[in-house]
Amino acid sequence: MMITSNSTYLTCEVNKDLEPFTYVYWLIFMVGFFGSFFALWAFAWKDNNQKCLSVYLINLLIADFLLTLALPFKIVVDMGYASWNLKIFHCQVTACIIYINMYLSIIFLGFVSMDRCLQTIQSSKLYQIQKRGFAKMLSAVVWALVLFIMVPNMLIPIKHIPEREHVGCIDFKTDIGKNWHVLSNFISIAIFFNCSVIILISNCITIRKLYSNKDCEEANNIKAALVKIFLVTAGYIICFLPYHIVRIPYTLSQNNVITECSLKQVLFYAKESTLLLSVSNLCFDPIVYYYFSNNFRSKISKTFSLKRQERVVVGREDTITTAV
Repeated sequence: MMITSNSTYLTCEVNKDLEPFTYVYWLIFMVGFFGSFFALWAFAWKDNNQKCLSVYLINLLIADFLLTLALPFKIVVDMGYASWNLKIFHCQVTACIIYINMYLSIIFLGFVSMDRCLQTIQSSKLYQIQKRGFAKMLSAVVWALVLFIMVPNMLIPIKHIPEREHVGCIDFKTDIGKNWHVLSNFISIAIFFNCSVIILISNCITIRKLYSNKDCEEANNIKAALVKIFLVTAGYIICFLPYHIVRIPYTLSQNNVITECSLKQVLFYAKESTLLLSVSNLCFDPIVYYYFSNNFRSKISKTFSLKRQERVVVGREDTITTAV
């Protein structure tokens, strides 16, 4: 009976039939790629009035560029076109980059909400933490923390296994690698829930403050600010909450705490589906740039207004030519 159980476990393949996911990944990659480059072009124009919010948005943009570099590797691997060495490279490097982006995005979105809250409160006691220097120092600490958690998953040596068609990244890990993988997952989940608390508290304080001033002359500006808060919160919940609900049981299935094959397969596809939502933050972030960056918003406005003017001029020239 024990031998049969082991053989059943060994033949339980979960990393298969991923091609349908890749089409959505391609769409996310294309939208995020152009959105990130447009944001880079907008942020390249220096703004003398930049505040710490711009520092957080630029760091969010850098994390998005890391994700655009990693996504093509995941797409090729999931489509089944990757060589064995490319699968190993993806598991050791690009898969980790995807998670680095995820948690950097979570943290910096939390900082964006916190900064908006501080701007609304306008307390002189909190003035120091709204300076650009503090924002840069805090961003450096965040990068160091996330890299400290994730980079060991890249550096811990892997074990050599026979080549086969369906293989999961966990299959390459040694016992030390699996233990660090579990530890980094639970630390990352703690980061998510702490940032979620920051976003929730910050948004509640901001909304309360705005509603207390809703009858003033700036009612339209207050409505616009409430829309921004709603968009950031909704995007954050849709992108990241489902993944972290699935992450704990999926991690247990990876480490054989959950051994039933059918349940492992269900958890794997649930993880892949929710990871797809998390990666879609690449499309959501340009909306954040638009609402919170004056540079980004003004560049879009100028670009499209110029295009409209060009169309009007061309139309007038065609009309004049026809008349003549």
